[in-house]
Amino acid sequence: MILDSFKLDGKVAIITGAGRGLGRAMAVRFAQAGADVVAAARTLAELEQTAELVRATGRKCLIAQTDVTRSDQVNAMAAAAIKELGRIDILINNAGGYHKGMGKPLHELTDDEWREGIDTNLTGQFYCCRAVVTQMLKQQGGKIINIASGWGLRGGKNVFAYACAKGAVLQLTRSLAVTYSRKNIYINCIVPGIFEGAAKYFQGGKFIPIGRIGQDAELGPLALFLASDASNHLNGAFITIDGGGLAGGISPTGSLPRQIG
Repeated sequence: MILDSFKLDGKVAIITGAGRGLGRAMAVRFAQAGADVVAAARTLAELEQTAELVRATGRKCLIAQTDVTRSDQVNAMAAAAIKELGRIDILINNAGGYHKGMGKPLHELTDDEWREGIDTNLTGQFYCCRAVVTQMLKQQGGKIINIASGWGLRGGKNVFAYACAKGAVLQLTRSLAVTYSRKNIYINCIVPGIFEGAAKYFQGGKFIPIGRIGQDAELGPLALFLASDASNHLNGAFITIDGGGLAGGISPTGSLPRQIG
């Protein structure tokens, strides 16, 4: 049956940034599909809430309090997953987000703010990929899903480190894909638009072509597809989920778009 190819029974998925928002939503979706989950984030209280939701589905949830900008902590996360659950089949590189330098013009951006933006949104993904790929090679297969942003595909006013990091995530995805695909390891990238966590910055998304922001739960099925056998011929791809935002040219440039027609 076609739906069997979407099942994740017996799989172990590491999801970073799993304490809230998109990461929590994906953790629950993956558990519903049969996967055991390693929920990673910095805030323990939020991870415990995610773990409750995952365990309510009957699946295991290992909490890994992790700062993805620290390679030692990322390596410990991967080691714990192997020790406690025996394998790593899926990595969702979801951790990232806004940083202190967001909204600053270039001439006011400090060295530390630049590095924070790059490390939070790019270096952390590199660390996580490096930490899991050796185990995936041993298992002769795996799925890695990087999370970028529409900012990685367009310029933005006073958005420097974040946009550069997210654009680089696309290239990290491509380089990983051409390096490891012959080893049965597939790497793809989701490019989200405006979801619940960013709604307050974008007037609720009323300028998105479909007229609303994305709901966190709506990203889960796409991630599930990319993590499952249903996507086994998809590699090095970018899939945008933004309600038509990029198609419609929506970009917060500092001026509000005007409806025509």
